[in-house]
Amino acid sequence: MASCATTTAVDQGGDASISAVHPDIIMTHILTRLDGPTLASAACASSQLHAYSAEQTLWRDICAATWPSVSDPRVNDIISTFPSGHRSFFSDSFPLLNHSSSSQYDPSRLVPTSELISAVDIFYKGQLIFSKVQETETETGWFQCSPFRVDLLDPKETVPTPIRHVGDNKESLKHLEENLTLSWIVIDPARKRAANLSSRRPVSVSRHWLTGEVQLCFATIMAGDRRGEEFVQCGMVVTCKGSDGGELHVREVSMQMEAMEGNHLNGKESLVILQGAIEAGKRKKESEDRSEGKARFKEFLEMKRERKERTQRRERALDMICIATGVTLFMAFWSFVLFR
Repeated sequence: MASCATTTAVDQGGDASISAVHPDIIMTHILTRLDGPTLASAACASSQLHAYSAEQTLWRDICAATWPSVSDPRVNDIISTFPSGHRSFFSDSFPLLNHSSSSQYDPSRLVPTSELISAVDIFYKGQLIFSKVQETETETGWFQCSPFRVDLLDPKETVPTPIRHVGDNKESLKHLEENLTLSWIVIDPARKRAANLSSRRPVSVSRHWLTGEVQLCFATIMAGDRRGEEFVQCGMVVTCKGSDGGELHVREVSMQMEAMEGNHLNGKESLVILQGAIEAGKRKKESEDRSEGKARFKEFLEMKRERKERTQRRERALDMICIATGVTLFMAFWSFVLFR
């Protein structure tokens, strides 16, 4: 009888076991050990855990651990204005951005913003090697009319890293592709939204044949119009060069917007696309093989190639028409002169 009573008590108490744990233990010894996705899942388990998981301190610490750049006081102040603070910021910035269509976004309803803020972190084997926050003014005539470009380093500035040359050329490039990751979060203070525009892992890695510098390209492909026929590449470049000690130094960290014709968009055009992606872009979980970014990049390159070939065919056809027209006019003129 005693055994049956004990079993029944355990069975009945299973659902209430979380309630038997002191809230301080849950908050300080359990929830603080979870990462962002796990904490979000735990919040769905019960109303009690949902309430505990809404604590801003938890999400602030998770954001700071995931992206050290957001610990900047300026960024922290902006995140505090988000609807749910750091929790909203995490849900915006942690998933991959998928903005393949802008049909649900109306540029005429664009909320003017005086600046965009970039919070950038570069990791090598999970260890932070570069972190910076950059503010970009968006209301100046220079920004709106000039090609859009965000540079985080001055031309002569370099950042040392612990990365050393590994094996031959191909092996070294493969090593960087597998171990270097980039997070580039763009924050729109006016709309209180953010998005991580990086593909996380490089979509291409190459070495310059003359200087020997290594260029790692990260990219997110976005819709360029509401019909979904035009796409643009939000490309981020990390350039590294060797040093006398054998380590690689980061020489360039930049972002630009490129259209399918190969031209770079100006600030005004880029701002509309970026705000549309931040506001209406879907967030999705990264796959285990982490190949989405590279696959989308290859699709974009293929679309660029097809667009270029169509343009060349039209130009060749137009050239032939012009030549034929010129020859016809030339023959008609001399026929008129000789046989009048």
